[in-house]
Amino acid sequence: MNGSHCKPTDTPIQYPMKKPVSLLLLTLSAIGAVVILGRNDATSEEKKDDHAHGAAVMTLPTGPTKRPEDAKLYIISPKDGATVKQNFTVRFGLKGMGVAPAGIYMSDEMPTGHHHLMIDSDLPDMKLPLPKDETHLHFGGGQTETKLTLTPGKHTLQLVLGDHAHMPHDPPLVSDKITITVE
Repeated sequence: MNGSHCKPTDTPIQYPMKKPVSLLLLTLSAIGAVVILGRNDATSEEKKDDHAHGAAVMTLPTGPTKRPEDAKLYIISPKDGATVKQNFTVRFGLKGMGVAPAGIYMSDEMPTGHHHLMIDSDLPDMKLPLPKDETHLHFGGGQTETKLTLTPGKHTLQLVLGDHAHMPHDPPLVSDKITITVE
């Protein structure tokens, strides 16, 4: 190594971008949506060249997104049977998959989803997008915890993982329902 070494710097590394990139949604079908990455300002000759040389193309699933069979969704805290104050934190747990904001689809090889918390509610229809209301909370930013304020008494909490389009995975990934007491 000739005595040279790397040291941290406060100067950010900048990667030059020659031209802005945009997403163009080409088609929707029962099979999926095809997205082509291209440049807004490319000339017709550059666009032909991009096409001839295999511009990046991604197919987004529009049906249920598959998930690993061994994936597990759970509530870290509070624990089932816990007594909590009116204002408390719920922490979400996920194994075997990643958490990503709504609208983000990584790939079949890198499955992700985002959390939906059911409060005092039965599970919704798992063939439809997960609802968003006062008993079905949506964490589309990829959040892994939330602060809740509930009235005193018994309440139930349950998680469902939604895919990029707010659909339950195939098969649906659902936590055990827990019961807590709010004092």
